[in-house]
Amino acid sequence: MLNGELVGRTFPGAETTLVTQESIAAFAAVVGETNLDVAPPTYAISITLNQSQTLLQDSGLDWTRVVHGDQRFEIFRPIVAGDKLICSSTIESARVMAGNEIVSIRSDLHSGSELVVSTWSTLVVRA
Repeated sequence: MLNGELVGRTFPGAETTLVTQESIAAFAAVVGETNLDVAPPTYAISITLNQSQTLLQDSGLDWTRVVHGDQRFEIFRPIVAGDKLICSSTIESARVMAGNEIVSIRSDLHSGSELVVSTWSTLVVRA
């Protein structure tokens, strides 16, 4: 069960991700995108998912029982090759419904002081 004291807390990332043209092309190929000038809109999840799990591994969530409930993106500008992005994750809410724990996490990708993309993930920790 998630430690309730963590709701509202932001976990700053320490690792910078360099976006490469190759990583954009690989992601684009999977989703069927042909424009490689910018990353596909959902490319951000390839960075935020892994980093938010790493940042939140000590939160009390049982990751072996987590299923993905929902995903949302707010894009302030496209991600392009050469971007150096750092991720931070905030636990926005946690509640129990029908014995399952529902956790909402916002992850922000910054390039320096510029907010590039925010993502929201709703995770369901099965009872």
